[in-house]
Amino acid sequence: MDTGILESLLTLFQMICVIMIFAYLFTRSRYFIEVFEHRATLVTKIILVLFFGLISVYGSISKIGLYGAVLNVHDLGPIIAGLVCGPFVGLGAGIIGGAFRLTQGGPYMYAAALATIVAGLLGGLVYLAYKKEFITTGKAVLYAFLIEIIVSVMQIAMATPPEQVVNVALFVALPMIIIVSVAVFIFSKIIHNILTERKILAEKEKLESEMARKNAELQIAAEIQKNFLPEILPRTEGFDIAAKSIMAKEVGGDFFDVIPLEVMPINSSRTGIMIADVSGKGVPAALFMALSRIVVRVTATWFKKPSEVISFANPIIANNSKTGMFVTLFYGIIDKEAGTLTYVNAGHNPPIVLRQKTGEIEELNLTGMAVGAMDDAEYTQEEVPLAVGDILVLYTDGITEAQNDKEEMFDVPRLIETIRNNRTSSSQVIADEIIRSVFSFSDTQPQFDDITLMVVKVT
Repeated sequence: MDTGILESLLTLFQMICVIMIFAYLFTRSRYFIEVFEHRATLVTKIILVLFFGLISVYGSISKIGLYGAVLNVHDLGPIIAGLVCGPFVGLGAGIIGGAFRLTQGGPYMYAAALATIVAGLLGGLVYLAYKKEFITTGKAVLYAFLIEIIVSVMQIAMATPPEQVVNVALFVALPMIIIVSVAVFIFSKIIHNILTERKILAEKEKLESEMARKNAELQIAAEIQKNFLPEILPRTEGFDIAAKSIMAKEVGGDFFDVIPLEVMPINSSRTGIMIADVSGKGVPAALFMALSRIVVRVTATWFKKPSEVISFANPIIANNSKTGMFVTLFYGIIDKEAGTLTYVNAGHNPPIVLRQKTGEIEELNLTGMAVGAMDDAEYTQEEVPLAVGDILVLYTDGITEAQNDKEEMFDVPRLIETIRNNRTSSSQVIADEIIRSVFSFSDTQPQFDDITLMVVKVT
């Protein structure tokens, strides 16, 4: 290949670069967005026809002549127009490009003009065949390659003298086929990058919308949970009670309650106390917590024995647990006159009793399985004495299972040590010191589980 041909190909390549730059900028316009979203108006389509038609015109003005043919890329605009925008734009761009090619004259003008129109129309039909979606890069390049072969064959057959067929095919047709195919490859990559960007943006917007919706749900659930946890504990004569709950997330499944058991609480010596931990986290756990608390609280006013309360509440909660959730629960009745705690421990962490006189520790072990796990579960109750100065600590596993950076757990011995060290303090101080000790132990480790605590001190 001589220097003149190489310079001609370089000129065509420069033209392709200019076309790609303008095409890229145009793809960022609102007109292309309308095409991608399948809502292009007639005005938009006309503007696209003019744009790709001008690209075809620009591709025809190379004025590089070889063997009587003009080396150009006038088919590129209509090909892209048809593949991206459909038959109307492809045909329109082809007509503009073909009309301009006729003004240039030469033995190939009719074949070249017709080929330009055919290229745009066939591209539009491919667009329709693929349900108005842009085809893959491989298919786009194959289409451009085949179209250019057909166009070249038409031009050679219609106007090339037999003695020049080989030269025109090698030095005119083949370079044009390769250059147009490369240009379509580049433009296809541009289009698919834009489509990918739009897909990512749409997914991002969907994700943000979903996150906003979930945050709204969490706020609602958190408000529900906040309203169901008592802000101020009722005064209970003979007992100093403090409680606190710190959720690991916006909402959780822990809850506590102090339940007056008489119509006239001022004259009552009996008060219900409860702490519980629902399996699971998030909104379902918060709603299940609300259900469980209401059922137990209402049932507690109907029956005197804790075992009767939990035995009656269990099947109600179990039959309303649609997702297999359950709740570990400790429910007890503290009685000032009798000086006793009567309780049911339904699968919950054993509460701790610190005896004031002896300093001994007692744990209130299980008397039944978790509530809601089986609707026919049986529950028994136990009774322990309470003396002045005794301290009862109810807690969830968020306290004992809190971990430090060495993956050590806070565990029961540290909890007992904290209680002992603050045995002369009020229940509120004891509760605050336990929470402080847990977070001090965990240090930089995040809170993985809800922390709920109730401290009852006999006065």
